[in-house]
Amino acid sequence: MTDDDAVALLRRMMDAAIAAADPATVLASHLPAKPAGRCIVIGAGKSAAAMALALERAWPDVDLSGVVVTRYGHAVPTTRIQVREASHPVPDAAGLAASREIMQTAAAAGADDLVIALMSGGGSSLLPMPVDPLTLQDKITVNKLLLASGLTIDDMNKVRRRLSAIKGGGLARAVHPARLVTLAISDVPGDDPAAIASGPTVPDPTAGENLGYLVDRLGPDLPTAARDILLQPVRDVPAFACDYRLIATPALSLEAAAQVARDAGVTPTILGDALEGEARELGIAMSGMAKWVARQATPASGPTVLLSGGETTVSTSGTIPGRGGRNTEFLLSLAIALNGHRGIHALAADTDGIDGTEDAAGALIGPDVLMRARRVGADAKACLASHDSFAFFDATGDLIRTGPTLTNVNDFRAVLVR
Repeated sequence: MTDDDAVALLRRMMDAAIAAADPATVLASHLPAKPAGRCIVIGAGKSAAAMALALERAWPDVDLSGVVVTRYGHAVPTTRIQVREASHPVPDAAGLAASREIMQTAAAAGADDLVIALMSGGGSSLLPMPVDPLTLQDKITVNKLLLASGLTIDDMNKVRRRLSAIKGGGLARAVHPARLVTLAISDVPGDDPAAIASGPTVPDPTAGENLGYLVDRLGPDLPTAARDILLQPVRDVPAFACDYRLIATPALSLEAAAQVARDAGVTPTILGDALEGEARELGIAMSGMAKWVARQATPASGPTVLLSGGETTVSTSGTIPGRGGRNTEFLLSLAIALNGHRGIHALAADTDGIDGTEDAAGALIGPDVLMRARRVGADAKACLASHDSFAFFDATGDLIRTGPTLTNVNDFRAVLVR
C-alpha cells in the first residue's frame, strides 16, 4: 500500500462514516405511523434542517408544519417546515428568538396532534432559553466558560440542562398533552438522550444533584445568578413518557468505516465510540497503540486501522488560544509523538464538517508531516503549545475541508498502520 493509497482509504472510511448518518437515507425508516391529522415539527441541531427536509420528502401527503433551528450555514430549502439559523458554539439573540418560537409552536399542539422533535448535536447552543433570572448574556458567558473548561460533555450538559427553560425536558412539557416522538442523531458518548442537545424532550436525570463541584471548576467568572441555580437541586421534577428513537449513532458510523477497511483488505479494530479526555493526551496514547501494533503485527499481520469516536476536549485556561479544534490538536499531538514513524497514517475529523470554529473538518497526517512542516517554517511543538493546530495543518496543506455535512455523530478518528 502506497502513501497515496493510505490517504485515499482513510478518506473513504471517513466518507462512509458520514454517509451512515445522512438523514436523507436513515430518517424515513424510523418514522411512526402517519397521523390522521396534522403533524407539528420542532427541532434543533446541526442536522435539524436536513432532518426536516428528509421528513418532508418521506411524508409528502401529511399535513406538516413547524420550525427548527440550525447553525448558520446549515440551512437547506424546505417547503412546509420553517428553518431558522443561529450561532454555534456560542449562542446569540437569533438562537433565543428561535427557542421562543419553538416553545410557542410546541405549546400550540393539541391533544390530537402528533409532534415530531428532530434533535442532533449542537442543539444545546442553538436553544439558549435561560431560566429566570438568567439573561442571554449570562448564558453566553457560561457557554464560553464551558468551552474552555476541559469538562467532559456529560458535565457540560449537566450545567446546560440546569440553566435552561427548554432543555432537560422543558420542550416535552410544553408539548403535553400532544403525542411526542423524538428522532435523534447522537453525537454523545453512550447515546444518552439526556445529553443529545441537552435533552429537550427527556427528563433531566441529574435534576436532584448539587452541582457545586462544577461551579468550582467554572471559576470566579461564573455569573452569580448561574452559580446560585447550579447550587440548588431541582425538586419535584414532573415525570413523563417519551418515545425516543435514535436514527444514527457514532457506533453505526464506525462500523460503516470498518466495512470499508475490510473490503480493502485492512483489519479494523474499533476502540470505542466514547473516547474522551484532553485531545493532546489522547494523541500521545494513540501513538503508543499504533507503534505497538506496528511492532507486534497484531491484531493482524497485514495492514490494520484503529477506529474511534467520541469527543475530546481542549483546555485553553492560562494560554492565548490559537486557531484549531480538538481533532487537529489530537493529530498534531499524535504526529509529534510518532516522530515520523514509518507506515503510520491518521485522519481525524468532526463529522459535521467543522472542527472547532474554523472552516476545516479535520486533517490528515503521514510519516513525513513534521519534515514538510519544517520546510514551510511551521513549528509543531510551538503550535501545539498555543493550540494553533489549524495554522499548522493549513501550512502543511493537510486540512480536510468538506463544508457542512448536515449531520453530526461527533468525532471520527482512524489510525492506519501499514
